[in-house]
Amino acid sequence: MKKKVLIVDDSLYMRSLILKSFQAAEEEYEVVGQAANGEQAIDLAMVLEPDLITLDNILPDMIGSDILEVFQAEELNAKVIMISAVGQESVIQDCLKLGASAYLVKPFTPEELLDTANKCLNDQITE
Repeated sequence: MKKKVLIVDDSLYMRSLILKSFQAAEEEYEVVGQAANGEQAIDLAMVLEPDLITLDNILPDMIGSDILEVFQAEELNAKVIMISAVGQESVIQDCLKLGASAYLVKPFTPEELLDTANKCLNDQITE
């Protein structure tokens, strides 16, 4: 059964790169939604119940940690891969403490994204 993916990024360019990465592994993944801000991300996550969410850390209306707190409060079962150009260790650790399964720093390759997604969904993240 394919894993459902929700892509959250305010950049259309980044959303399309992430989408293409998952489309390259279409036998394993199905992108079920895309969001450009935090409010859309939360609404779509609750309705679509994805297995995996790629979440940009800095959105126009919220930051990733705020969205992670909502996901925790709502007991959303999705694995979350944070994606950001911000690679500060303190930010990364905060997101992991709030329930993110992994943190990818831009730029990354499609292979890195898919490898991280596979590890998250198979609970093989060792961070």
